[in-house]
Amino acid sequence: MTDRIRLTEELVALATRVVEDEGPVPGVNYMTDADYDEAVAAFLRERPEGPLEVFACGSLIWRPAYEPAGVGKATAYGWTRSFCLRIGRYRATRDRPGLMMQLDRAEGAAVVGVLHRLDPNREAAELAALWRREMSVKPSGNLPRWIEVTADDGRAARALAFTSNPEAGNYVGALDPDEAAEMIAGACGPVGSCAEYLMQTVAALAAHGIADPYLDDLDARVAARLDRLRSPAGNRGPHP
Repeated sequence: MTDRIRLTEELVALATRVVEDEGPVPGVNYMTDADYDEAVAAFLRERPEGPLEVFACGSLIWRPAYEPAGVGKATAYGWTRSFCLRIGRYRATRDRPGLMMQLDRAEGAAVVGVLHRLDPNREAAELAALWRREMSVKPSGNLPRWIEVTADDGRAARALAFTSNPEAGNYVGALDPDEAAEMIAGACGPVGSCAEYLMQTVAALAAHGIADPYLDDLDARVAARLDRLRSPAGNRGPHP
């Protein structure tokens, strides 16, 4: 894109509005405490030896559900960042759905993320909190997996990552960039807007010296849409 506008707090404020939580979606099967306990235990049966590491590629970088005992960078091959999960709650509403980013499979791709090492003494509690943050329904659109990553020092490791589930009903795959930008610019829910999520993620990656052309492109497209709202002659904005 030629427009180099980037998301700022001022622009994100144009996408923000007060939204009441509409509550659980009718007909959706939500996870229980027993489901979470069983899911974590099953996942850990295949854990690698040593301290557990989490590959963070999005909001876990800037709002983790744990206190990392160590922080580095790593590359995951065969994966990419993608706003491929349609949402109708939290940062969106049922009548104005948005998109959330996931780690999605992509042949020949590579994604650089932040590698968090968990403290073994806090691992159980932190994993319980992490599962509750990342997963809420069955089947989940956000699946935990062990993925192969290469740390910046060349070390190969298996890390926990939350990844896309193409079988989920709200998985939309790789959308046209303009369609994705329109949904991100227009979606806001009780915990904030999708534009804020994108801004925070781009900023957090930059703080770690990580660039992502896909996110930079979306950042420019969403920012341009919100910037037009400042003009009286601008297009109809994201607010209903």
